[in-house]
Amino acid sequence: MARSRSGRWMVAGLALVLAGCATGQATKQSTDKNRDDDKAALAQGLDPAANRDPFPSRYKPAPSGLFALTGATVLTGTGQRIDNGTVIVRDGRIEAVGAALPVPAGATVVNATGRYITPGIIDMHSHLGVYASPAVEAHSDGNEATAPNTAEVWAEHSVWPQDPGFERALRGGVTTLKILPGSANLFGGRSVTLKNVPARNVQEMKFPGAPYGLKMACGENPKRVYGGKGRAPASRMSNVAGYRAAWIEAAEYRRKWDAYYEKQKKGDDKGPGDPPKRDLQLDTLADVLRGEILIQNHCYRADEMSVMLDIAKEFGYSIRAFHHATEAYKIGDLLKESGTCIATWAHWWGFKMEAYDGVPANAAIVHHKGACAVIHSDDETLIQHLTKETAQAMAEGRYLGLDIKDEDAITWITANPAKAIGIQDKTGTLEPGKMADIVVWSGNPFSIYTLADLVYIDGVLMHDRANPPAQPRSDFELGQSGPEIFKAGVK
Repeated sequence: MARSRSGRWMVAGLALVLAGCATGQATKQSTDKNRDDDKAALAQGLDPAANRDPFPSRYKPAPSGLFALTGATVLTGTGQRIDNGTVIVRDGRIEAVGAALPVPAGATVVNATGRYITPGIIDMHSHLGVYASPAVEAHSDGNEATAPNTAEVWAEHSVWPQDPGFERALRGGVTTLKILPGSANLFGGRSVTLKNVPARNVQEMKFPGAPYGLKMACGENPKRVYGGKGRAPASRMSNVAGYRAAWIEAAEYRRKWDAYYEKQKKGDDKGPGDPPKRDLQLDTLADVLRGEILIQNHCYRADEMSVMLDIAKEFGYSIRAFHHATEAYKIGDLLKESGTCIATWAHWWGFKMEAYDGVPANAAIVHHKGACAVIHSDDETLIQHLTKETAQAMAEGRYLGLDIKDEDAITWITANPAKAIGIQDKTGTLEPGKMADIVVWSGNPFSIYTLADLVYIDGVLMHDRANPPAQPRSDFELGQSGPEIFKAGVK
């Protein structure tokens, strides 16, 4: 009997041991599962790498078919001029460009004899949509002037697609725009690149695949805005201290996230640990350091542009373009060396001290020195006349004896801005494979008498001067009374 009871105890003990092992195994599996769950538990909105583009482009061009523009003088945007030129477009893309090319069977022919053809105009400094018309306080959404660093804001979240200024710009041949925040802050926020098409929301206008920009500002504006509030920055030296402090913080933020991702990648049994707290402001700055967001820097004086280039070297990023840049003619060699463009005007100068030493031939001199020159608008009226502003800058250069041809100057509002905002592989020139963003002008685009006859975006006719009712209309203007120009367009 005793042996029997002992045997039962042994069996019972063994059962408990086996049960314990099973329980331990289950506990381990549960723990492992919890660890796996922990690794996957970070919500997409808390992980900056989970979705780099949370507001993706929904722009989809309409079908364009096959057509040929024939008989025109073509300024390709590559520095080439083609007389009696032909541009062939198939399915929204440029198929061929050349002199007197044979027209493919089945193509619609548009006779452009006596006219000029250029790439679509690109304005890389616009505030349309964020400072919409009519210019009332309710439409003033371009400056988040509440802190010197507002890198967390995105201009696209202020863009009003019904701004009538988009249509006015289209009549001036503008097919692509870079919309920027204002210049009150050291870091003003992200810019967005748009196709100039009518849309219900900004995502239906967003240029597919265009990189974001970060608007920075140096000089008078930040020190005036915040010095006037009794806080830093109140001087140019405080401006610079603010940039450097922000980049130091961004570099540390980037390091912490990179370390977290590296642990996650290695699959450590302990897991990657707690992730850093996401910071929208530092997300933008860190992506600049990664080379994913391009710096667009408001800056007038040559000495300040030089300082900004030094800061960029210190923290390992590049400045894609200086905007306004009225003293750029003094540092053409530095701009060429750094690969930095300038976006400027012809005759805007002297309206404040930092713009006092501007010269009308600024863009022409920068171009002559081998650097990248761009003519921009920064204005809802000038954007309608960018070819005329370019003509003035070209004429001023010629007056100084610089040999600047029409086919060179057209790059200042086509190929060069495309380069400066990171879309040169998609548009800005008339080359096979690129988007068919094209303008047919009534004459030489640099003549004061010339108007845009036809404007195509991705091969779709968006403006026809001979057929105003076909032009897009802003919902805001439907039913509004006003001058005849609002009803029939420019003639």
